[in-house]
Order: sequence, then C-alpha cells, then structure tokens
Amino acid sequence: MPEFSDGMSETELPRTEDVVETDVLVVGSGPAGAAAALLLSELGVDNIMITKYRWTANTPRAHITNQRAMEIFRDLGIEDQVLADATPHDLVGDTVFCTSIAGEEIGRIRTWGTRPDREADYRLASPCLTVDIPQTYLEPILVRNAAVRGTEARFSTEYLSSSQDEDGVRVRVRDRLTGHEYTIRTKYLIGADGARSRVAADAELPYEGAMDIAGSMNITFKADISELVDHRPSVLYWVIQPGSNVGGIGTGLVRMVRPWDEWLIVWGYDIASPPPELDDEMARGIVRDLLGMPELEPEITGYSLWGVNEMYATRLQTGRVFCVGDAVHRHPPSNGLGSNTSIQDSYNLAWKLAAVLRGQADPSLLDSYTDERAPVARRIVTRANRSAREFADIFEALGVVGLEGEEMAAAIEERKAATPAGEAKRAALAKAMETKNYEFNAHGVELGQFYESSAVVSDGTRPAPSRDEDLYHVMSTSPGAHLPHAWVGDNTTRLALMDLAPYHRWTLLTGPTGEAWSEAAEAVSAELGVPLETVVIGPGRPVTDLYFDWAKLREVEESGALLVRPDKHVAWRSTALTDQPVDDLRAAMLQLLGRR
Repeated sequence: MPEFSDGMSETELPRTEDVVETDVLVVGSGPAGAAAALLLSELGVDNIMITKYRWTANTPRAHITNQRAMEIFRDLGIEDQVLADATPHDLVGDTVFCTSIAGEEIGRIRTWGTRPDREADYRLASPCLTVDIPQTYLEPILVRNAAVRGTEARFSTEYLSSSQDEDGVRVRVRDRLTGHEYTIRTKYLIGADGARSRVAADAELPYEGAMDIAGSMNITFKADISELVDHRPSVLYWVIQPGSNVGGIGTGLVRMVRPWDEWLIVWGYDIASPPPELDDEMARGIVRDLLGMPELEPEITGYSLWGVNEMYATRLQTGRVFCVGDAVHRHPPSNGLGSNTSIQDSYNLAWKLAAVLRGQADPSLLDSYTDERAPVARRIVTRANRSAREFADIFEALGVVGLEGEEMAAAIEERKAATPAGEAKRAALAKAMETKNYEFNAHGVELGQFYESSAVVSDGTRPAPSRDEDLYHVMSTSPGAHLPHAWVGDNTTRLALMDLAPYHRWTLLTGPTGEAWSEAAEAVSAELGVPLETVVIGPGRPVTDLYFDWAKLREVEESGALLVRPDKHVAWRSTALTDQPVDDLRAAMLQLLGRR
C-alpha cells in the first residue's frame, strides 16, 4: 500500500466526523412530522425529515380528518389528493350502537356534522368537510409532496440524542441499515416522534397527566360485510355485549377502514395485568363475537397493543427544539382530534420558523408557539378523555354497570318493555346518546382555537359564544380568531376567503373605501422585507362579496382592515381607515414580528 509523506498509511488516517447540515431537522414522518416537512418545503426552507421506520404507517391508526386539517391541505394544494383516497363526508356519519354488527341495534347518532341541522353549521364554517382517510393513506400523500417540494427524507434513520448551543442543534442519528452513526447540524429541531418522544425527553419538556391509564389492542382484518352496514354508513360501530371492553370504556369498536370490506377492531385489556398474547385464533374469535357472525372466516391482517394516555405538555419548546403532535398531546382517539391537531401544530410553527430564518422576524416570535398551542393541547386531551368516560352514561342508562352474561343481556332487553321501568330506561338512553354529541359533533373543539400571544395584537375582544363552546363554533375576526369562512370571487370564479390569504405571505383584507390600506401595505412590506399583500373585496374589484356574507362577518367597517397571518389567524385589525395607515400598520407588524 502506498505510504504518505508522514509515514501513515491511507487506512490509518484519522477520519473527520460526518456532519450533515440543514436549517430544520424534523424527527418523525407521521401526520405532524410529514406536515411540518411539507410546510417548510412549501416555504422554501431547507429541511431534512428522518424516521427510524423503513416507510410510512403500516396500520390505519388516525382516520377522521376534520375541516381545519382539510383547510390546511387545501392551502397546500393537496386537498384533491386527500379526497381521492378518502371515504367521503356523506358516508361517515351514522355512528351505530348495537349488541353486535349482525345483532340488535340500540341506537344511532349522526356524527361529524352529518345531521341536517348541524351540517349547516359545518358548511357555513369552512369550504371543506370532514372526511375519513386512514393514516396508511394520508402519510404517503404528505411525505410524497414534501419530498417533491424539497424535503430530504431519510427512512431507517434513528434519532439518538441532541444538544444545542446559541447557533443551532447537534443531532446524533444512526442509519439502521448499516449501523453508521453521524451528526446532523441544524438551526432548529422539530420532534414529531410520537407519544414516547425521545426528542421531548431530551428537551426536558414538562407534562401533566399520566400515560397508560388503560390498555387496548387493534385487530385489522378483511371481510365483506356490506349487507350489514351499507344501509347505515359510518366509520364507527360500537358494540355493547358481555365481555366487551375497549380501554376501560366497556364496549368494543368495529371501525371501517375501507367501505365495506376492510376493518379495524379496538378491544381492551387490563393494563394492570400481563398483556395478552395475541394470535390469529384469538383475533378471529374477537372479530366473530363483535360482528355476531360465528361462522365468519375473516382475513386477519395484523394486531397490536397500545396504551390509553391522558397527558399534555405545558411547554412545547426548549430553546431551538420544538415538539409537535403526539409528542406534546397524548390522548385516546375520542373526538378524532389526534392527527388533526398534530397537523395544526406544524401549521402554526412552520411559518414562524421560516420568518425567523429569513430575518423577517425576531427569534422571540417562536415563543408564541407554546403560548398558542399549549392551551390547545390541554383542551383536546381533556375533551378526548372526558368523551371516553361519557360512555358510562350509556351503560348506566341501560342498567348494565357491573353485570355480565345473561344478566347484562336481560338488562339490555328491558329497554323494549312496555313498563314504567322500560320507559324510564328508554328516556335515560335517549339522554345518554345526546351526550355523545360532545364526542362526535364537537364543532367548537374542532375549529375554535383562539390564540393569545405576542404574535397577536389584541383589541380586548374575543368571540362571543351564544351556545355551548364545545359543540358550536363561533366565527369572529377578533385578533387571535381564525379567519371566518365566506365565499367570494367574481362571475366566473368562486373562492373561499381563506384562498385569498395563502400560507406564503401576510394578507390585509379591506373594502373599497379602505383602498388606502393597499399603499400602506406596499410601503410596509418593502420597508420590513416581509411579504404582505392587500385584497380589496367589493364590486368592481377582482374579488367581490358574492353572497354578502363577508359584510356580515367582518366585524369592522368597510374601510377597516384585517391583518391575516400565514396560518389564517387574525393578527390585528382596525375598525376603520385611520389617519395614518402606514404608521399604524407598521407598528402592528413590528410588534407581531418582535422587531420593536
């Protein structure tokens, strides 16, 4: 072997540590991580996404995709891709309670806004409707689009540790195929690595609540049972029968994955005892019992165990490390909030990181992430666990608490009796079913995020609820509220109001008598180096108020202005045109961006 001048052989030369550099490293490729990567790439931010797995989700897991998440997909231009793989809105809503799929039906509740009176609320609130798309279908869409737009996606790459300094974060990772370890040097780190997040642990995020408060198992299988369900289309069929127990709730769940031949069963076990040893025979038995089809030969495609959690982080960031999704809010699937809120976390964070990296905002803007999203994490964890516990109302109404076998069956049967006891049971059951609206039609929880932080210039107002805040969403333009929905456009094109405020810029909305705001926005944009454009809504302009709905919703005079952040939250408003629009708008933008 040739020798070098210092006498050291080529194989003996010291090796410089491998270091890969990027602006943002995302750990995890689930809905939160893949969405973060896609959003960053959409904004032109250099980013790497790593996951220890070889590909995306291999089990259906999250599935309900609500209006707010669909709006984000619309903003990213991938709504049609999601809809192409989703079970549409009109097939998701007849949630059924029964003794088995083939057995007696106890009752139904129209869910996810499909009851006619509630559907009006949902259609008025958003250009998008709730659909069902299993995580196995959604994640590839997000990952594919992230990679196409610039994300460097690295699978089979495991996060090991991280340390940060004033300029960035050093992240140690391992290639799981070769065992090779190397360092990724990044300016910011996003932990989207799930409910047992190592990133969050290393960042020492503080939590409230508990993990593994109950045990559940998932069983996936294939069987065409369309004759039993296609007349009552839904994604959820709840089975109340002796022995049923999902995560301590006391009922079994048969969930549609693909209509009507691919399914997921959720079944519980005692978390305090050794976990069950699942096999195909046990899985087939559970499937047959819940379906009420003892001769069925289902194709078992998988099974897994998981814990029910009730925990949320009270701080979502430490220095240059941020966590999103299940890493900071851990809860049962009740209300269908998990993946939706995870995607919204990333939607809140990505534009702020982009603004700081481009020098448009002071790093203090990033503090608003915890201020805005930590209250959301607490709310959804609380609501999801409360919804799970509200199943007890149904069991109490049926009189089955503590009963098993024939006694439980007799108690369920009593609801049919033409007796005072039967009448009382029917009334109690109707009331208990009404309570489940708080799980399945909680429109206010799904859409009603109101932000209070340094990234909002408050005028002292809040959306004023006239009805239950969990069940009903109130549209408002109070700073901190999400931009209301209205249809606008011209005689050939109809647009949602949110379409006028794309993710890559700030947007100022005003009317014809407020056109002076346009010059103000142009001047402030040029001065601060921040993308800011004005949209004038009115007759004779490129965009008009098609149904006169925006005039009723804007809560400011026609000459007033609404400053909308990239994530569609109102950041500041002026009730009317002021004497110094440039100065007023500049002052607001400087405050919002932390550039005082």
